Amino acid sequence: MVALIVILFPPMVIAFLLVMERVEEPLRRPTSPREVAEFLSSATPGEVDTLAASGIRRAMARWRRRRRSRVQRSAEPLV
Repeated sequence: MVALIVILFPPMVIAFLLVMERVEEPLRRPTSPREVAEFLSSATPGEVDTLAASGIRRAMARWRRRRRSRVQRSAEPLV
């Protein structure tokens, strides 16, 4: 049992690190001035509240999610 743990632990740690790299990548990307201007012109009241309460990173993430879902909906073909 211990040998199995010793063998599986390093690949599990590496897999965890790879997953965390994908999670952290958007957080490390700086917000461009164009995105901030676009955010301020089209933000919903809830997104502005998030900006005031949690800061620009969380507010921009919420705004990007909303934009992404809107683009995906408009790209879907009408049947």
